[in-house]
Parts: sequence; C-alpha cells; structure tokens
Amino acid sequence: MPSGLRCILFWRKTEVSSDAKKVLGIKIDVDTYMGMKNGVPRLLEIFKKFDVKGTFFLSIGPDASGRAILQLIRNPLFLKKMIRTNAVGLYGMKTALYGTLLPSPMIALSFPEIIRQIQSEGHEIQFHAWDHRRWQDELHIRSTQWIKDWFGKGIQAFTKLTGNAPSAFGAPAWLIDDRVLDFLEDYRFDYLSCTRAQKPFIHEKTGLVEIPSDLPCFEEVGVHDGISTITYNLKDEEIHVLPVHAEVEGGIWSAHFVQLLEQVKLINYRITTLSEIKGLIPPEKLTVRKYRMELLPGRSVPCAV
Repeated sequence: MPSGLRCILFWRKTEVSSDAKKVLGIKIDVDTYMGMKNGVPRLLEIFKKFDVKGTFFLSIGPDASGRAILQLIRNPLFLKKMIRTNAVGLYGMKTALYGTLLPSPMIALSFPEIIRQIQSEGHEIQFHAWDHRRWQDELHIRSTQWIKDWFGKGIQAFTKLTGNAPSAFGAPAWLIDDRVLDFLEDYRFDYLSCTRAQKPFIHEKTGLVEIPSDLPCFEEVGVHDGISTITYNLKDEEIHVLPVHAEVEGGIWSAHFVQLLEQVKLINYRITTLSEIKGLIPPEKLTVRKYRMELLPGRSVPCAV
C-alpha cells in the first residue's frame, strides 16, 4: 500500500446500476479569482487533450482569500497545511491579500467568456459559493438571514451569468449545517455534492441524493504520494468522485494532474460529470441518513461526511 494512503471504504456494488463500472467523476471547485482566470483555462486544455468532461462548481462573488490570515492565528492545523502545501506558490501572493490589503475581486462574475467556454466545451456547471472564504471560516457564527442572503445573491448571479439556474450545490470546504439544508429546500436541486462521505446517500432532511467526493485530493496527500494513493483506491473498479481545485490541479501541480489522468486512462476508467453519475445510482438502493462532521487526514477543519 503506498505511503500517505488514508483508509477509504469503497461504494458497494449493490448501490449502483449493473453497468456502472470503472466510472470516475471529476468535481472541480473554483474558489478564487486566480483559479478562475488561470486555473480553469488550463484545466479545459487538459480535459480537451483527454477528451473528457467534468463538473465545475463555481464561486461567483468576492474573493476574500486574504481573510484566511485569521485562521493562521486561530488554527495551528491550518498553518501546518499552508506550509505543507506551499500555499503561496499554489494560490499566489495577490490571492493572499484579497479582502484585506487588496479589494476583493469578483470570481466567476469577472470572466463571462470563460463561463461560455466551459459551456461550449460540454462541461457541467454548478453552484459552489457566493463568498467562499466567509462561508468556510464563519458559517458557524453567521445568522440564518446571512445564509439566506448568501444563497439569494449567489444563485441569482449564477443564473444571470450562465443562463440557467443551478441544479446542484457543492458546499465550500464541504461545510454544512442543518440551517443550510433547510434553505436548500427552497431551490430545485437535483443532487448535492456537499460531503466527503465514503459512498452516496440521501440526506434525510431534504431527500436529495448526495454524490460525495470520496477520493482524497492532492492538497491532502501531496503530489508525490497522490497519484499512487488515488489510483490504488480505484482498484475496486466502481464509481468514484475526485475533488479537484482549479488553483491546484490547474496551477503549479497541473503536470501531476495530467500524470494522474494518464494512469486513470490506463486502467480503463471512464471520466464523466457528476450529473451522469447521479443517473447511474438507483436512489432506492441508497441509505437515508444525516451527515456528520469529521476531521479527515490532511485537512485543517472538519468536513461533512
């Protein structure tokens, strides 16, 4: 077993349709202005090279990434992660100042031409965030009205930008609470991708199917162990979802991401969107349950699982 491998339980064969074998969903989270500007175009080049489609979960509004400096003071695990992943190299110095010494630029709203390119090349686009950083750091102390306004601004802007209302939501940093699920009932989502669960399930509060990111990402396991760790977890030949970040796999670690896709192709996995994966999973086979929070290896704060 490769070093750095965390234990991942695979999705049971009985929970997917009989023809769903060797399927890998790619979930791309776009969290920052620079990730949208530079990372997304690079990922589109890579996907075109491999002739594959993915699902882009977009942050629409302000990039306040510089506010993460508060976490450096409050959370030693966050500081450790920033050092281990070379955060300044991954995200850039400007990103580290947005929302503090530099004003917050709009993320997806700044690049309608890139949105059109994602759409024209056949990828799926869904809603990730209005203000990613504040959700990630402050959801637990924010009011229900703040959550309502956050969704209202984000989904209204998403719809205007893309021409369609989103049919799925992927929570920033895989962070949700019961109040969030209450608000999700106001929108006609087909599925959620808000957790790092080991297998798909149905959220008991909303009745919506959860398509979780079950594989680790490069930021958690590192690029040196990442390729072997991820491909090891594909040996069951079932359905999986790989979390990707535009700033990372579309940035200085893009060459490693290309190597990973080459390995995935060698073992004959089919790469696709999360909406297609949702169609492969019979909902009557899924467990209905409530999410729980868990601190996963390589992360600095708990995620929903």
